Amino acid sequence: MSTVRYEVRENVAEILLSNPPVNALNETVVDDLLAALDRAAGDKTVRAVILGTSIPKRFCAGLELDTFRSGTAAQIRELVDKIYVRLCDAQYNLGKPSIAAVTGAARGAGMTLAISCDLIVAADTATFGYSEIDVGLLPAIHFTHLPRIVGRYRAFDLLFSGRMFGAEEALAMGLVNRVVPADSEMDEARKLAGVLASKSPELMRIGKAAFMSAIDSDYRRGLAGAVTLVCAVASTDDFREGMEAFVEKRKPVWKAS
Repeated sequence: MSTVRYEVRENVAEILLSNPPVNALNETVVDDLLAALDRAAGDKTVRAVILGTSIPKRFCAGLELDTFRSGTAAQIRELVDKIYVRLCDAQYNLGKPSIAAVTGAARGAGMTLAISCDLIVAADTATFGYSEIDVGLLPAIHFTHLPRIVGRYRAFDLLFSGRMFGAEEALAMGLVNRVVPADSEMDEARKLAGVLASKSPELMRIGKAAFMSAIDSDYRRGLAGAVTLVCAVASTDDFREGMEAFVEKRKPVWKAS
C-alpha cells in the first residue's frame, strides 16, 4: 500500500503524504514521494503540483528514527541521500511549479519537504522547527539556503536552538508565502495552483529552469557535503545518546557533560 496519495485535478497533481500517525519519513515514504514527483513531471496534462497531507493537521513530523538508531552506515547514507539530493533533483527537474500546503507540524525532514517546493502556503495553526539538534543530529541541508532566506542571525537561531515557531513568524521571515485560516490551506494552494496552471506550460518550464539556475548559487554544490556531514554526525556518541533519550522521553546527557 502506497504511503503517498496521487490525484490529478484540473491539471494539478495533488501529492498527499499518507503515513499515519504523523507522516514520519522512512525509505518507503521517500521512495513513494519521489515516484509521485516523477509521475507528475512526466504527465503533460499536469501543469502544477501540490504537496500536502491526507492526515488532518499533520504535515510531516520528520524522520522515523529506526533507520538512524539501528541502520548501518550505508543505510543511513542512502536515506539521507534520497531526502537531500534526490528530492532536490526531483523538484529541480520537475518543470512545473510546486506548492507545499502545510498544516499542523513541519519538523526536521518535514521542513526539507516544504522548502523543496517553489511556494509554501501555511495554515495559521501550522508550526515549524528544525528539531534535529535535540535528537543528536544537524539540519545540514538548511545551512546553505536558510541564511539567504531569513538572514544569518535568524537562521542560526532557528537551526541551533531547535525551537518551534508559528506560521506568522515564518511569514514575517519570508519562509512561507501565505498564511490562511486552518483547514483552508489546501483550498488556497489549489487556487494558487490554478493561477499557475493557467500560464503557458512551455514558458513555465523554461522560466522555472532559468529561475532555479539563477537562485541555485552554492545550494546544489553543497548537497553532497550536507549528506557527508549528517553521516559523520550519525557516527558520534552524542548522536546515539540523542536518539535513545528521544525514544525514552528523557533529557539527553551529552558526552561532554
